[in-house]
Amino acid sequence: MLPWSAELAGRFDQTTFDSAFLRDNPLGDPHERPVLVYLPPGYDESDQRYPSIYVAMGYTGHSGMWFNRTPFRQPYPELLDAMFATGDVPPAIVVFVDAWTRLGGSQYLDSPGTGRYHSYLCDEIVPYVDARYRTIADRDHRAITGKSSGGYAAMVTPLLRPDVFGALATHAGDAAFEVCYQPEFPLRARQLRDQHDGSYPKFFADFESRVGRATRQDLEFLEMYGYAAAYSAEPDGTVLLPYDDLGQVVPEIWERWLSRDPVRMVTTEPRYAEALRSLRAIWVDAGRQDEYYLDLGAAAFHRAALAAGVPEERLSFELFEGGHGGIEYRYPLAVGWLSRQLTG
Repeated sequence: MLPWSAELAGRFDQTTFDSAFLRDNPLGDPHERPVLVYLPPGYDESDQRYPSIYVAMGYTGHSGMWFNRTPFRQPYPELLDAMFATGDVPPAIVVFVDAWTRLGGSQYLDSPGTGRYHSYLCDEIVPYVDARYRTIADRDHRAITGKSSGGYAAMVTPLLRPDVFGALATHAGDAAFEVCYQPEFPLRARQLRDQHDGSYPKFFADFESRVGRATRQDLEFLEMYGYAAAYSAEPDGTVLLPYDDLGQVVPEIWERWLSRDPVRMVTTEPRYAEALRSLRAIWVDAGRQDEYYLDLGAAAFHRAALAAGVPEERLSFELFEGGHGGIEYRYPLAVGWLSRQLTG
């Protein structure tokens, strides 16, 4: 496998979008965001309209990372282009969305702790893409996909806005929060106590003094706080953790997290079950050895979809051999499957 970029059959178009929803966000993050759009082979030579598939990135991800190269692995955009270049998959427009924050991510939700990233996606980026490119501008020809926190976005966004997205694909998306999040609470409480006197302000002061030298531990602290900023921030922006200094759950705050668990949403709220039933196609997968037990979350979401009455023919579910990382080869498989469902 060549270590440099391949010639593309389609093309990428990058523009900058000035978001009204992200202007004056509580973290002071940029309100001007890159929008990266893949246009399939033949786009410029025809007047055809295409289904659109939106890609949500995982935690700490931003759009500039998509073309990162590692040994013996191709970046996702090149894998995507190679798939469409075969002509075996109906062409689609693929939109890479940037929802980064200084905390590493937003979970693609509206929150007083991070900003209005859900509204930014659904009410700004989607209309912007539909106006600028030749999409088939309706929910039955529009899907969202992603991995990890991006997979979480792929699950919850159509539940919250089934009028915007009519299909989804989730790779190891955050789900079954009791399994994927709660076991970390005592560990994070102990680490924060031992390294930063139990104080997130002290952590942030230390973290910001070491720009460019972040450790894995830093990212784990940041991620937990970022989830809390998305799920359990007060109206004034105060971020509340779902556990105390002993790592024990604070029930009223933890319940706010659970209300945004895609499994809990579907199994306890009829409106979300109805939204899921309305989707044309649902792809769910994860690695059997996922380090965060998101294979169990994937299985739980698939089971919830069946219990909600989603017909089996609309579902694709697979647990494959692998962990949480290095699974980008799965992404084009899902996009190809979605393209077929959205075209049919």
